[in-house]
Amino acid sequence: MATTRAGDGNPHGLTINSFSSLSLAPQLVMVAIDRSCAVLRAFEASGHFAVNILREGQKGLSVRFAQQPEGRFDGIEWMIGDTGSPILDGVLGVLDCRTVQVVDTGDHRVLVGEVVSVTIGDGRPLVFFASDYAKLESA
Repeated sequence: MATTRAGDGNPHGLTINSFSSLSLAPQLVMVAIDRSCAVLRAFEASGHFAVNILREGQKGLSVRFAQQPEGRFDGIEWMIGDTGSPILDGVLGVLDCRTVQVVDTGDHRVLVGEVVSVTIGDGRPLVFFASDYAKLESA
């Protein structure tokens, strides 16, 4: 899930299905957001975003941020990260990023972010694979 805050302090976020590590030195990640997405402008204008990595039991949060057009943060606990981006309470991990580049590609815009801070907790990640939520199997 990607989150950001607008200049007026309002939080914005969405469930993303395209996120990747890009570089180790400097530490860069990228997220892709559909150009028709209503919150894209907030991400572009803010200059920062956070990737909130959801836990296995947070499917409802993922669905909420994917399908609910307004009020996604209503009743959701969050705090302000180092960049100013919303950090969701109880997530497995967070990559808090400063946007360093925006690239047009196909019907998406790719935001490249330099990782400012990382938080990693214990647990298992929520996995979305083959158009469905799945669980990781133990080896």
